[in-house]
Amino acid sequence: MPDTYVREYNPAGHLGRHQALDPRSLAYRRPYDGQPLRATAWEPRLPVLDQTRLLSQGIHTAEAYGLESDADALASCTGNAATALLSILLTPEQAHAAALNLTDAAMAQHFAIGLYADATTCDQWSDLAWPDQDVGSSGLGVAKAMRARGLIDQYGHANTAEELCTLLQTGPVLMGMSWHESFSAPNNHGFIDSDSSWVDSELEGGHEICVTALEEVAHVDGVLNLERTVLRFRQSWGPSWGDHGEGRMRLSTYEAMRPDIDVIQPRKDGR
Repeated sequence: MPDTYVREYNPAGHLGRHQALDPRSLAYRRPYDGQPLRATAWEPRLPVLDQTRLLSQGIHTAEAYGLESDADALASCTGNAATALLSILLTPEQAHAAALNLTDAAMAQHFAIGLYADATTCDQWSDLAWPDQDVGSSGLGVAKAMRARGLIDQYGHANTAEELCTLLQTGPVLMGMSWHESFSAPNNHGFIDSDSSWVDSELEGGHEICVTALEEVAHVDGVLNLERTVLRFRQSWGPSWGDHGEGRMRLSTYEAMRPDIDVIQPRKDGR
């Protein structure tokens, strides 16, 4: 049986993604077949979530999860990114049936924390799980958690820039990536890579985001121009971060970081 490749990062209250690549899962890719790539956008139906300031939102993890003390931040970016994605993928009726509140940010954050807990259990390469320990999780783990709950029917992967753009034609995606220090200070338009020196800034850890839009698509002589093609993503650090809680990055940044990135698109075929 093929072994899962795992790259672990030190989890923190704002970063908590590990890279887990299972060859059996990666076989489910949706290759680029030459179809026209167009700008697309998929808007989350819930407020911007914040995994970094839980107490100010009235979220008490001690009471909810039987812990000795409350945590003010959790390395739950996988659960938060997946919750933003589910708010797009599920109909309002399906979200209600799944106990995902689309209007109350604190209730949605509780849902994200619960999904994070499930993801840490699904990460079978680790013996640790939350709420015992805030260990972080993976995109693969949270995809398995969503499927185990019956929230999605399947999930596929992208391994190239063109495959990523192909997935975004049909829905949002989860992107796990290495997170550099400069990314935490985006410009006024939310670009995390406006300064090309980002590559030299300190690597802080791993992070999961929900990519919601292929905002701009550029071609030169029929070839996808990575520098001028733009991705937009929903962050989970509150509405004051970036562009009202959202960020942007150029496809060239994805390409530069591709060995450390995993892209997963959960799908619900019966919708």
